[in-house]
Amino acid sequence: MCLYMFLAAHAQTFFNTANVVTAVHNFPDYSGTAVGIMKGFLGLSGAILIQVYDTVLEGKPSSFLLMLALLPTLDPLLLMFFVRTYPPHEGRDIKKHLNGFSVVALIVAAYIMLLIILKNVVSLGMLARIITFVILLLALASLVVIAIRAHLMDSRLPSSSIEGTSLLEDVGSVGSEKALARNERTPYQDDAQELSILDKTAMLRGGDLNLLQAICTVDFWLLFLAMSCGMGSGLATVNNISQIGESLGYTSMETSTLVSLYSIWNFLGRFGAGYISDYFLHLRGLARPIFMVITLATMSIGHLVIASGLQGALYAGPILVGVCYGSQWSLMPTVTSEIFGVRHMGTIFNTIAIASPIGSYILSVRVVGYIYDKESISGHGCVGNHCFMLSFFIMACVSLLGSSIALVLFFRTRRFYKQVIFERLRHSMRE
Repeated sequence: MCLYMFLAAHAQTFFNTANVVTAVHNFPDYSGTAVGIMKGFLGLSGAILIQVYDTVLEGKPSSFLLMLALLPTLDPLLLMFFVRTYPPHEGRDIKKHLNGFSVVALIVAAYIMLLIILKNVVSLGMLARIITFVILLLALASLVVIAIRAHLMDSRLPSSSIEGTSLLEDVGSVGSEKALARNERTPYQDDAQELSILDKTAMLRGGDLNLLQAICTVDFWLLFLAMSCGMGSGLATVNNISQIGESLGYTSMETSTLVSLYSIWNFLGRFGAGYISDYFLHLRGLARPIFMVITLATMSIGHLVIASGLQGALYAGPILVGVCYGSQWSLMPTVTSEIFGVRHMGTIFNTIAIASPIGSYILSVRVVGYIYDKESISGHGCVGNHCFMLSFFIMACVSLLGSSIALVLFFRTRRFYKQVIFERLRHSMRE
């Protein structure tokens, strides 16, 4: 089993890297939204597969495992030829197509959440399950319709493509060429003189650094430590959510529902952080690490809610933790591509992703597991709020520490992100 899990985990990482890196290449100006959609559906995939089991393969776990063995293999073999980098075209309305994907993603998430709640309230017959499953398939199929429509619209554009500079390339250029030619001031002209003289560190940001160069920067380790705190505590929560439910007297159905709903909160965090951070980057030039600061601070509140052990705390707490944990998986690859460049992004962001198992091991085994064993009575398990209270107080402090580290990264990269928005204005006015 360890060997099988080893192979499966590596396969998922290769698959994930191909999708995320290609998305950043193809949608450089909206990389947060693109990565959020990719990571969001990864978070939803577990809940979608559960619907497949409940509708088609209920009571047939062996057949379900066979499907899980074949489907992830056949799917890439059929679709991998579509996953490639495409040159940008003039007049291409990328944002509209991504918004279409975003709307469908939110509809699918809301629909699955409704199904999960409905199945815990009433017992659905086979016909009802088939109908609900067909509706889910149609919603997923609409994504293909959006993609085909986007392709047809692009095919009508002139065949000549521009070199295409994203708003993260040529970040040393500031202001607007047209405005300068007319000797006019741009709305951001007051900061232009400050940004025109760049120190060596600022010049490195946005360039294509390799892994060794990235590791030698302070930004890399700030990002790594922040992710260790955020991803580690979030993963420790989902790993222990069933055991927490048992200690607090929740039924097995309630705890299984909590685990299923966690995937929905995870999706909302992954998708929402990418979309919202893109919005504020384009609107205000707001440095993306600020959203790491906010989400990690909010995650600490979620840990405190779970630690309280109050009635309903295990419903409210995991919502905050799940949303904020999912946010890190969307923000981290995007920030990595922006600060260290996209050429070696796959290597760098997967190296930073090692923070997740490291943080999870420390918090799940050395903190949660150790304290739970101490509170257990004669090895017969632990019942009561005291089983996990101290553990989640510690994880709340760890998340707050991660938020503080991300705040340092935010202040270090503010100037760089101001340059990003200047380049965006220059590029848009040139077009």
